[in-house]
Amino acid sequence: MSDEKVLVTGSAGHLGEALVRSIRAEGREVVGLDVLESRFTTVTGSITDREVLRRCLDGVTGVLHAATLHKPHVSSHGRQAFVDTNVSGTLALLEESAAAGVRSFVFTSSTSAFGRALTPTADEPAAWITEDVVPVPRNIYGVTKIAAEQVCELIHRDHGLPVVVLRTSRFFPEDDDRDEVRAVYDGLNAKVNEFLYRRVELQDAVDAHRLALARAPQLGFGRYIVSATAPFSPDDLGRLRSDAPAVVERLFPDHVAEFARRGWRMFPGLDRVYVNDRAREDLGWTPRYDFRHVLDLVRADEDIRSPLTRAVGIKGYHLQPHGVYTTRPR
Repeated sequence: MSDEKVLVTGSAGHLGEALVRSIRAEGREVVGLDVLESRFTTVTGSITDREVLRRCLDGVTGVLHAATLHKPHVSSHGRQAFVDTNVSGTLALLEESAAAGVRSFVFTSSTSAFGRALTPTADEPAAWITEDVVPVPRNIYGVTKIAAEQVCELIHRDHGLPVVVLRTSRFFPEDDDRDEVRAVYDGLNAKVNEFLYRRVELQDAVDAHRLALARAPQLGFGRYIVSATAPFSPDDLGRLRSDAPAVVERLFPDHVAEFARRGWRMFPGLDRVYVNDRAREDLGWTPRYDFRHVLDLVRADEDIRSPLTRAVGIKGYHLQPHGVYTTRPR
């Protein structure tokens, strides 16, 4: 609606910029908040600063909270920094949003929060990951994301603020941060493989956030997995773990020739499958980018990235050289 004003936190990041771009393109008013200056940041400040938050929330009807310390920061930031930003900052934003009369609040969480629940032992089938799976956080990033989700639910119950939590799967444009993956798989090869079970296109993630913002008043509180639609069923889980190429060839026989043409390889086994059924049903979300779609783009020698992803580009997560994610945000 034309009278809606939206606050986007983390506006200098991949998702934050994409959200600001999307909202601005509709001619709607948007406030971008980040600790880093950028073309999509209108207020430079921290989500832990309540005075800054009150100024940003003036007249705001909806909040898209994407600001966070990410998994790549685990090796560069202390645990207290994660608690300060991901938990205390989220609490401050929730409380100030409730006080300001915000009508909808969307919190960007992560499938990484499932942690050790994503990796069964070697002799077990792949994990079928729905919202009902109990998280077992692997690191401080996961711990603080789960804590922030719980704070979201608490503020909803105590103050009536409509909140939707979206556990998004990976959409970063950089190559995988694991040396063993980069040594064997071309970056594009790995991303295409991931659309089978653990990746979402940035445009689809933005669409989910926009829908969640609109549906929050009716939902009250909800928690959803946001990932590309997987082509598998629970009956595939055992074979997926031991022989993923055979399962994928059965479902997509045409991928074999295309992978051979490019010298690509399918992952030998998949450890988990993200299930997005609940998000599609409750949010009315229809993600376009799945393995079938990106495979068709690859066969046509077209870019598998959405126009929005290409516009946002690669940002990285560190201002100084640190691992594979070092590009300074624009």
